[in-house]
Amino acid sequence: MTQYIDPTRDTFAQFKDLPRDQPIHMLNLVHLRALATYPDGTIATGAEAYAAYGKASGPVFRRLGGRILWSGKPELMLIGPRSEAWDIAFVAVYPTGQAFIDMIRDPEYREAVVHRQAAVKTSRLIRMAPSEAAEGFA
Repeated sequence: MTQYIDPTRDTFAQFKDLPRDQPIHMLNLVHLRALATYPDGTIATGAEAYAAYGKASGPVFRRLGGRILWSGKPELMLIGPRSEAWDIAFVAVYPTGQAFIDMIRDPEYREAVVHRQAAVKTSRLIRMAPSEAAEGFA
C-alpha cells in the first residue's frame, strides 16, 4: 500500500491556486500505524500519537476558525479496495482556504504535526467546496 501522509509540493501548489477566500470542507480518512514511528524513538501506539496530534494542533485549528462538521468510525469498505481500511473519518470545516494554509504554516502546528506523521500509516485528505444538501444523491 502506498503511503500518503503529507501533501506533495505539487498538490499543495494546486491547493494554493484554488480560491482562498471561500469556506472549504476537508474530508479526512486516516489509517493509523499499530506503533507510531517517531524520529526520536518515542514509544506510542498510532492511536496515542494521533490523540497527541489532536491535542497539540486543536488550539491552532480552532483559533483559525476550524471546526469538525462530522466524524464517524469506519466499519466496512462496502465499495472500494479492502486494503483501504480507515480507522478515522471526519470532515473539518475551515472558514477559508487561506485558514488551512495558515494552519499548515503556523509554528505551533508545525510542532504538533510530528505526532500525525508518527501516527499515520496512510491517509486521504480531500478538499471540497461546500454546497447545500439535496433531497437525493445528486
